[in-house]
Amino acid sequence: MALEHNERILDQFTRQAVPFSTAAAIRNEDALNRIVRLAEAGSDDTVLDVACGPGLLACAFARVARHVTGIDLTPAMLEQAWELQRRQKLENLTWQEGDVLPLPYEDGRFSIVSSRFAFHHFLDPLAVLKEMRRVCRPGGRIVVADSAPAANKAEAFNQMEKLRDPSHVRALPPEELCALFADAGLAAPRVQTDRLEGELEGLLERSFPREGDADRIRRMFAELLEQDGLGMETVRRDGKIYFSFPILILAARVN
Repeated sequence: MALEHNERILDQFTRQAVPFSTAAAIRNEDALNRIVRLAEAGSDDTVLDVACGPGLLACAFARVARHVTGIDLTPAMLEQAWELQRRQKLENLTWQEGDVLPLPYEDGRFSIVSSRFAFHHFLDPLAVLKEMRRVCRPGGRIVVADSAPAANKAEAFNQMEKLRDPSHVRALPPEELCALFADAGLAAPRVQTDRLEGELEGLLERSFPREGDADRIRRMFAELLEQDGLGMETVRRDGKIYFSFPILILAARVN
């Protein structure tokens, strides 16, 4: 099952590499820097960014940390990360192609371990968080940012996301994300909320759903719009549907 899931990730994110990495909302510097600040990153830190994608968060950390390592399964995403590093003229980065279970690093290697917009793709998010804790030194920080639908909207939200991106597994509601930290042996996290705004047709243009599923997604948004059934603050303006993904950012110290 894991091999089949990884193949779906490779298929999706090879095709999504450019449109994902260039989307304005994904690249938003204020949103990236909020994560860096919540992690309390500084000049002595060594950072690991798990499932780093096109390197956006890794490069944000690299502007303040001593060294950053980004690991990702998809070569096309790492190509985008290399290019971003080159454009930003950063030298304190290392990119590694690889899976996250297990992470190929020794215990306590890093002082900060982060992950952004990846946990909903993991078959076993708790196992990944435990690996993040393992490679983080005592006194270090773990920071996770991911979509987090309200519990009473999560079923519809995840149904829509699986149609949009077949590599999606499950976005966890805020209560479950917080509980994940306790289950991984971490202290109760500090929590911040955020929103990732967009327009439906723009989202579909940079997504690669299966044939016919884009229309199913349009119908879901339209049918659930009035009661905000997806929990995405969906509105219709000038004939277009606008939304915002609910985002949770969690940070905790390693004992």
